[in-house]
Amino acid sequence: MRETNNHDWRHFDSAAGVRAINRQLSDAANAAVKKVTKTIGSPAGARPRFRHKILLLSFLLGVVAPVSLGVLYLYLIAADEYASKVGFTVHSEDMGSAGDLLGGLSMLTHSSSSDSEVIYAFVQSRTLVERINRKIDLAKVFSRPAFDPVFSYDTDGTIEDLVDYWQSMVKVSYASNSGLIEVETRAFTREDALAISKEIVAESTAVINEMSAIAREDATRYAKEELGIAIERLKKAREERTRFRSKTRIIDPAADVQGQMGLLTSLEQQLAQAYIDLNLTLETSSGDDPRISQSRRRIDVIQTLIEQEKSKFGMGTAESPEVESDEDYPTLMAEYERLSVDVEYANSAYVAAMASLDSANAQAQRQSRYLATYTTPSLAEASTYPERGVITLMMSVFLTLIWSICVLVYYSLRDRR
Repeated sequence: MRETNNHDWRHFDSAAGVRAINRQLSDAANAAVKKVTKTIGSPAGARPRFRHKILLLSFLLGVVAPVSLGVLYLYLIAADEYASKVGFTVHSEDMGSAGDLLGGLSMLTHSSSSDSEVIYAFVQSRTLVERINRKIDLAKVFSRPAFDPVFSYDTDGTIEDLVDYWQSMVKVSYASNSGLIEVETRAFTREDALAISKEIVAESTAVINEMSAIAREDATRYAKEELGIAIERLKKAREERTRFRSKTRIIDPAADVQGQMGLLTSLEQQLAQAYIDLNLTLETSSGDDPRISQSRRRIDVIQTLIEQEKSKFGMGTAESPEVESDEDYPTLMAEYERLSVDVEYANSAYVAAMASLDSANAQAQRQSRYLATYTTPSLAEASTYPERGVITLMMSVFLTLIWSICVLVYYSLRDRR
């Protein structure tokens, strides 16, 4: 009941306002006619001529009638609009060391300002309209008045029309020096205005989160690429060493050499003992003793084995040339050492790349970018749009100005005849 009484009282005030404006416009017209009459030299007290009546009629038709129709439309037909305001800013922080704090203040301010400019453009963009339109039927929301062809949205419009209408209903202000953004959202119900305002905050937050994720990915992309290269290099080095071991059937040439050297030392000791035994046998027995021939055969066998072992190390003697062998230990050792160095270098590069990636991840985690809301979306209690008084005043001033210019042009042309 209270809302109905308020509505009737508002209409009563509207009618009174219309009558008051009409009286003011009529007084202004009469004053203009008198002024023009005085300007053209009509004698005081003279009766208005026909052109003066035409002048008054043109003022009534060109100024009073349009303003009256506009006032009637604004106060009787135009639907009330409710506004919901929200204010936020973008904070971009880098929690680095204390030594980097002073040097990073200017970069931090520039980064926050750039992020705020991105959000400022995003709120007015088609992308945001399409995202919110998937959650809220904006065409339905903006066309709720049963009959308001001037201020409501035409449901037959395209997405471009919807974006244009969105920009007229959602006003964004941005303070470049502080990075503060304030958004005023209008709708024909307070609930719709609040819902749209909340969606603007939610979508802006999502965009900031996406930007943060992209920034973190950019910060670690180079480290990840370096780690991938290091892993491939390490795999290749290990595969080549494994291929070498499979080909030579030697797990560790150094250990194998030690074993071969031990065998060679043992053979040389056996050879020395065989010579000693042979000399003792020659001193204590006759020349046809079978032990002498046996000792000599043993010495020959040991010498052959020694030459074979030495040939593996490239140590053949002039009396006994090197025995052909597929295992050239100096070459094998050189190849194995090269492969081992490659593996060690690749492993060191891998460890360094892992450390670099860990450092990049830690630095990316220390960087934070978020949307800070300093004014939460509010539920309007009274309509603030359309601004009927302002629109009426603008129409009156604009039409009166045009009418005055036309009158002055007419009399200027008339005086030239």
